[in-house]
Amino acid sequence: MPILAEGNIAKMHCQHASPVQYSLPVGDALLPMNALIGSRVSLAFRQQINCVACQRLTKKSFNQGYCYPCFKKLAQCDSCIVSPEKCHFHLGTCREPEWGEANCMIDHIVYLANSSGIKVGITRHSQVPTRWMDQGAVQALPVLRVKSRYLSGLAEVVFKQHIADKTQWQAMLKNHVDEIDMQQQKQRLLADVADELQQLNAEHGLQAVQVIDDADEYRFDYPVLEYPSKVSSLNLDKTPEVGGLLMGIKGQYLIFDTGVINLRKYTGYLLAVSQD
Repeated sequence: MPILAEGNIAKMHCQHASPVQYSLPVGDALLPMNALIGSRVSLAFRQQINCVACQRLTKKSFNQGYCYPCFKKLAQCDSCIVSPEKCHFHLGTCREPEWGEANCMIDHIVYLANSSGIKVGITRHSQVPTRWMDQGAVQALPVLRVKSRYLSGLAEVVFKQHIADKTQWQAMLKNHVDEIDMQQQKQRLLADVADELQQLNAEHGLQAVQVIDDADEYRFDYPVLEYPSKVSSLNLDKTPEVGGLLMGIKGQYLIFDTGVINLRKYTGYLLAVSQD
């Protein structure tokens, strides 16, 4: 197969359109991916991984693209990124206070999304609507605007008492997703957690947690010719060359007739992308 691009990859860029438009950073190139759907595509791992932060060679990738020293050192790899309610910036123990100021001490959105059923999640305000396309959501609705990542985590914990916070990725890829009345669910959940949200505002200042009353629902459709009836994962660490007939793209997954691959998992890997 002719090689279209070769280099270290990053997570796919996505543009909110109908359908969602994807492009894959490969080295210095930005490869349009929608145009490859319906053709035979190969991904060949060249046995080289470069840390996405410091570019050093690493035998193993940690936290989707980092070498071990960066994984242990950088604030963006700390456990509070996954569990924001554990943020310790206010204690003066942030690994990188300047990074924390720029990325955590800013407005965040608490949202409802439907990717494999309704769930609650959080994201920086600047990641709307990218976050939802990365997850493969078909519907999304902003619910709260809060003043920091820490507050978004506290609010998410409150919502998690009443709703899931995880995507069932296999159901998402099979497209086993029923339409949900998002506005109705939002109002139900806000009524369930009204006392807890009032308490957060009492503890952290007036309007630290604000309901977004006028938020519009986002909807997404994805460039998929056929969804798989059975989901099997392709693994570049075990099989250095994978591919097949590219049936579609959803979230950060390429859907082949031979299986699916989460490209975000392989951020920093040196790949050759070929098309027949």
